[in-house]
Amino acid sequence: MKLRLLKFKSVKSTNDVALMLIKRDNIKPSIILSERQTKGRGTMGKKWISKKGNLFLSIFFDMSKKKIDFKKFAIINAYLLKSVLAKKFSNKIKIKWPNDLLFKKKKICGILQETVINAGKQFLIVGIGINTNLDPKNRSFPSTSLKNITNKNIDNKKLFIMIKKNYEKLLFKVNKNSFSELKKFTQKI
Repeated sequence: MKLRLLKFKSVKSTNDVALMLIKRDNIKPSIILSERQTKGRGTMGKKWISKKGNLFLSIFFDMSKKKIDFKKFAIINAYLLKSVLAKKFSNKIKIKWPNDLLFKKKKICGILQETVINAGKQFLIVGIGINTNLDPKNRSFPSTSLKNITNKNIDNKKLFIMIKKNYEKLLFKVNKNSFSELKKFTQKI
């Protein structure tokens, strides 16, 4: 399934843009990319510190006819992103269930899943924040960046393309495969 790409210089939150589009019946499966977020969100009302130079995106799609539910998508999202980052940057990246990726106990990626119902259909929004080139200082948890791991500047555009392609492959398979098959797929990316 192809994802429509919507690019922004700055938004409050990429998930907020997805929510707005769905509420306006603009429901074509999409991926929202922004260079900056002014009010990035994490789980349970926490703030996601969004430093310009890092990667911020949200994916949304209709999941009312999907074989798997919201909770299982949380597992699949974590495995997919871990696989992409581990393959490209370090196999020492670990999942902190259900929504963070860590390197040596420091956060490099946060995942925020939300659902919204519009016109009788349920939509899943997957917000992804990756510390690619900068590691925000946060009192509640230590963080790092992919740049710190590799000692190289990270090309956000290349990483974004990898993530987009793998989500498109996943969404193509999601109606045809079981949860265990999808889990295996995401672990082998």
